[in-house]
Amino acid sequence: MVNYDLVIIGAGPGGYVAAIRASQLGLNTAIIEKEEVGGVCLNWGCIPSKALLKNADVLNLFKKSDQFGITFDNMSVDYSKAIERSRQVVSKLTQGVKFLLKKNQVDHIEGTATFLDSNSVKIEETEQIISSKHIIIATGAKQRQLPNLPIDHEVVITSRDALELSTIPKNIGIIGGGATGVEFAHIYSSYDSEVTLIELMDHLVPNEDQEIAKTLEKSFTERDIKIHTSTNVNKIIVENNEAIISIEQNNEETNLTFEKILVCVGTQGNTDNLGLENTGIETNNSFINCDENLRTNIANIFAIGDVTGQIALAHVASAQAILAVETIAGIDSKKINYETIPKAIYCEPQIASFGLTEQQALDQNINFKIGKFPISASGKALALGNPEGLVKIISEEKFGEILGVHLIGSEVTELISELSMTKLLEGTIDELGWMIHPHPTISETIKESALDSFDEAIHI
Repeated sequence: MVNYDLVIIGAGPGGYVAAIRASQLGLNTAIIEKEEVGGVCLNWGCIPSKALLKNADVLNLFKKSDQFGITFDNMSVDYSKAIERSRQVVSKLTQGVKFLLKKNQVDHIEGTATFLDSNSVKIEETEQIISSKHIIIATGAKQRQLPNLPIDHEVVITSRDALELSTIPKNIGIIGGGATGVEFAHIYSSYDSEVTLIELMDHLVPNEDQEIAKTLEKSFTERDIKIHTSTNVNKIIVENNEAIISIEQNNEETNLTFEKILVCVGTQGNTDNLGLENTGIETNNSFINCDENLRTNIANIFAIGDVTGQIALAHVASAQAILAVETIAGIDSKKINYETIPKAIYCEPQIASFGLTEQQALDQNINFKIGKFPISASGKALALGNPEGLVKIISEEKFGEILGVHLIGSEVTELISELSMTKLLEGTIDELGWMIHPHPTISETIKESALDSFDEAIHI
């Protein structure tokens, strides 16, 4: 039996970060992974999808090249090359993670781990038994199978299937208008697929500020992406390699036919066949319960990432990893404020946000003010040919505390960290308004939005 200070089950953006931080703190550490290191994010999520989104952006730039005085004939588009490039990016990064684990002297064990008790696991493929003082569960989440959305991985597919699909469907229905749904809508629409988005809630990206959601919907509609919000999916029938989907909107039922349907709703924690029953760990609807330090009800076992049912974002998993490991090492680490974690959506226009939406501020009876600035008033945005979008800052009325930030526009995911840092350092809209930004940059829209809170914006 091999003994460790810490064993981590799962090598995604939570698991491998935990392993490296543990090694830095002098803990004898092993990480167990049954597939490739990097988890869903690196292999079948964040990274390959962003590579495809870059392809879409390049293609869209070619489509409007005449605006820049550039014309050409006989353009050829090969989506399979985009998929191939995305896999090359993934391969480079997975090799990088393996190198980091080796560099930090973390034992990388390939196989499926099952708990024997709260201090030991068995590797199913080799029957090797490993014991550890502490264990971190970082097994992530997977697509939930819903009765009315039967996935066959051929006609009705998941986002993972989509990342292996080397041809563009002539038309596709995307169920779920959250981050994954709108990103794939952008990709497929860019490659001239007829895209229909179906969302149960009143707006696309329903967790975002409504003004941002409406801006996205307007942009998508102008690109001929069909949008059905406040719409329920009753059933899907696959016949002759096509999907017939029955949707209900305003008490009216309609049938739509698609070559492919991409399901982007519902996840469940990867806790099946993990042997949790041998430990007494408490779960809730497949997700593992844990406290603010990510400790489960079993004192030496922690859980991080999507398997906790918290915000399902890679950077959240990585932050949780640091907190869990430092707690194990006896360090009083700073707790995570989930309300101020920045979120990013990489469709075009991009969306980035954190904190309260306008509606949430109203619901909480907060005295607040709003500063807004259209990206179309930015000289840099106009010069780049990307004038679409909006910066919106919600602040507390008396002292100017930043309560929420909501951005939509080209590359706004690169702007959100400035605002997050301001919030972290307890800065206010006063500081944002005072700060001199370089000209011409898109970041000037942040300054102008802050100034607009006082009706002092210069360029609107």
